[in-house]
Amino acid sequence: MSASEVLIVGAGPTGLMLGCELARRGVEFRLLEAGDRLFPGSRGKGLQPRTLELFDDLGIVEEIYEAGMRLPTMAAWENGRKARQWDMITRPGPTPDVPHAEPWLLPQWRTQEILHRRLQQLGGQVEFGTRLTTFTQTPQGVTAQLRTAAGTEETAHAAYLVAADGGRSTVRTALGTPFTGSTVDPNPMMVADLEVTGLDRDNWHLWHLEQGTLALCPLPGTAFQLFADLGGAEPDTDPGAVRRLVDSWTGLHAGTVHWASVFRARTAMAEQFRTGRVFLAGDAAHIHSPAGAQGLNTGIQDAYNLGWKLHRVLRHGAPDALLDSYQAERLPVAANVLGLSTRLHQGDAPGRKMTEQRGTETHQLHLGYPDSPLTHETRTALPPTALRAGDRAPDAPLKSPDGTMVSLFDLFRGTHFTLLALGVGFPLAGEGDAPRKSATEVRVVRIGGADADVHDGGGHAQRAYGTGLFLIRPDGYVGLATEDLGEVDAYLAGRYGAAPLQAPLQHRLQPQLQHQGEQ
Repeated sequence: MSASEVLIVGAGPTGLMLGCELARRGVEFRLLEAGDRLFPGSRGKGLQPRTLELFDDLGIVEEIYEAGMRLPTMAAWENGRKARQWDMITRPGPTPDVPHAEPWLLPQWRTQEILHRRLQQLGGQVEFGTRLTTFTQTPQGVTAQLRTAAGTEETAHAAYLVAADGGRSTVRTALGTPFTGSTVDPNPMMVADLEVTGLDRDNWHLWHLEQGTLALCPLPGTAFQLFADLGGAEPDTDPGAVRRLVDSWTGLHAGTVHWASVFRARTAMAEQFRTGRVFLAGDAAHIHSPAGAQGLNTGIQDAYNLGWKLHRVLRHGAPDALLDSYQAERLPVAANVLGLSTRLHQGDAPGRKMTEQRGTETHQLHLGYPDSPLTHETRTALPPTALRAGDRAPDAPLKSPDGTMVSLFDLFRGTHFTLLALGVGFPLAGEGDAPRKSATEVRVVRIGGADADVHDGGGHAQRAYGTGLFLIRPDGYVGLATEDLGEVDAYLAGRYGAAPLQAPLQHRLQPQLQHQGEQ
C-alpha cells in the first residue's frame, strides 16, 4: 500500500493547479490521470484577469503571455464579406491596482502544458494511465483502489482525496453527491481545432445562417477553433465531415482537423463540495455554459483556494474547520458564476450566438468572500466603496528605501501571509530581540511613515486599501482588516494554527525581497 497526504484524481487545469500549489508547499501528493496524455483540445481558451494574477503568483504568467494572444475583435460575415465588426469583451486597460486587465486567449492544451511543466519544476509529476476505481474513507483517511494502463491493481492511502475528474466525475458519483442543474441550450454543438486556408487572423469570424451559427477563432500558432451550432442537427466529428462543413458554410478551404468534440450547453453544481475527507473541485463540482469563459477559470481558482488550506491543516496544525471554509467560500462563487455564464448564453439573440458583449463582471476580479468564516473586518464607519475584509487584495506600485521599484504583488508572491500596515503605528523590537515569525509564514510590510519598508509615492496603495492593518491570505484575499495589532495574533492562531507574532515585532524586508522568487 502506497501512502501520501493528498490524492488528486484528474490532471486537467484544476488538478494540475492543485498539484502545483501542494508541490511548492512541500505537501506529499499523487496526481492521477486516467488518460495517457493531457487533454489535446483548445476547449477552455479564455483566461480571465483573476486567473492571470494566480499565474503571476505561480511564476508562469510571462510564459502564458508569450504563448497566447489578445482576444481578437469579432467580425460577422454576410454574402462573402465582413458586414460588421465589434469587440465582444471589455478592455479597461491596466491600472495600478489591476495590472492584468483583460482576458487572454490560450488554448486549454497549452495552458495545461505550461502548468504541467511548472509542476515538474516543483518536483511533482502526473501518473498517466492510472485510474481510481473505488475508494473508502474513515475519519483518519481515504483508501483507494487504482488500476494502471497495464491492468495492474494498487491500493493507495491518503489523508485527503480531491476529485478534479470532470463533469462525469467517478468520485462524485461514488459519493452519491447530488449534481443538479439544467440544460442551457438543447442544441448539440461542436468545437474543433483545425487549419483553415485563406482566412485572416485579425478577427474572430462569425457566420449566422438559417441552418445555425458557425465561428472560427484564430488560436496562437496556425490553427483556428471551430464552434458550430447546426440548429438542432447532430454535428459529425469525422475530420472529413468537419472540413466539408467549414467549406460549404464559409467558402473557405479547411485543412487538418486536430481535434473535435460535441457537447450540449448545460449547467450543474454539486450540492456540497466536501464530504468528510473528500473534496470536489472544477468540473467535478460545477459545469458551465462556455459563454463568458468562466468554467476553466473557476476550477483553477478552486484549486488555488484549497491548496494552501490543505497545507495549513496537514503541516501547521490548523483546525479542520479551515477545510470547511473551502465549501463555504467556493460554493457561492460557483453559483454566482454559473448564473453569469447562463445569462450570457441566453442573452444572445436566437440564432445569433456570440453577439452579446461580455463586461468586466466576467473578469472575476470582483469575486470575494465577504461571508466566509475566515473574513474578519473590525474597522468602523467605512465609506461604501472601501476595501473590506473578504475582498481581493489589489496591487500597487511601491518603492523601497534604496529606490528599487516593487509591487504589492511582488511582496504577496509565494506561500506566506502578508501583513500590510498603512497609516497606523507599528512597534519595532529593541536591539537584540529576535523575531518569532519567518518570512515564509507572515511577511510584514509597513507602507509609508518614518520607518517604512516601502514608500507609496503615488498614493496608489493608500487609495486602494485606506488605513489599517490588512492580513493578506496566501491566495491574495484580505482575511483580516483592523486597526488593532493585538487582533492579528488571535486571528492567525484561531483560524490557521499560526504561532503569534512577536510584539514588539522586528523584521527585515530586504532579505525577503531577495528571496521572494523562491517563495
